[in-house]
Amino acid sequence: MMNLIHWRLYVAVVECGSISAAAARCGITQSGASQAIAQMEHVLGAALLLRERGRVRPTPFGMRALAHARAMLAELGQIQALARVQRAAGAASLRVAGFASSRPWLAPRLRAFERAHPDASVVWLEGSDEEVEAWLAAGTVDLGVVLDPAPERDATVFGRDEWLAVLPPALARPQARDIALAELLALPFVLATGGCWLHAQRLAERAGLAIADLRLQVRDWSSAWALVRDGAGASLLPASVLPAERDGVQVLPLQPRLQRRFALVSAAQPASAALQLREFLEQAISSATDPH
Repeated sequence: MMNLIHWRLYVAVVECGSISAAAARCGITQSGASQAIAQMEHVLGAALLLRERGRVRPTPFGMRALAHARAMLAELGQIQALARVQRAAGAASLRVAGFASSRPWLAPRLRAFERAHPDASVVWLEGSDEEVEAWLAAGTVDLGVVLDPAPERDATVFGRDEWLAVLPPALARPQARDIALAELLALPFVLATGGCWLHAQRLAERAGLAIADLRLQVRDWSSAWALVRDGAGASLLPASVLPAERDGVQVLPLQPRLQRRFALVSAAQPASAALQLREFLEQAISSATDPH
């Protein structure tokens, strides 16, 4: 029998690259994690993982299953978020939306706001950047995290993430310190979207370029990294999603360098509590950037 706990463990194994690290993340023993993965493979009748040189990586079947596992866990998160909204109906409930990579910075500050304002409850909704924009436009959320806002927009930038080229060993440039976007896009290429509107293809269009040899397109950043590592082609990924273990993959900055910017944007008609939350977060941003 399998449940979402099993699939959460499997996703952790793929992201960590080892069963022991995934077990520590999930709060279980290594032997318990190994048994759980073995049970999953037995029930499925197919191998999820390949074990080699002390590390594990997904099989082709495991890679396909990974996308569905992440989707299941994301749906569970949405259900839990809806439940939190329902429980907080009697309090000042604020909805903040963003994409996965923006959550690590925001989560502790949202909790700090709740401690400072016991009568307010903040609900986090996770989606793609396009979904966040739609929620803001519809007034479904009070505050959203957007990517690369237009200069005329009332947005507060709180983070930057550099775009980095990742090259498999066969395409590596041992003497290079950086690579031009045009040169990168001329290589066999794996396009990763991260579930976001802004990705390598959009950056190419902005620069008047095109991907010359598109081999594969995937949604997930980690799937793109795995494909690059296995020699499928080069790719362009945000620095924040790269694993610590490079496994022979060459990582180069672009020349000129490119970044994506994370910014806070309010809904069109924010409530007073939403204005308080934004002011609180802007103070946190100011404190983090103040050299004194």
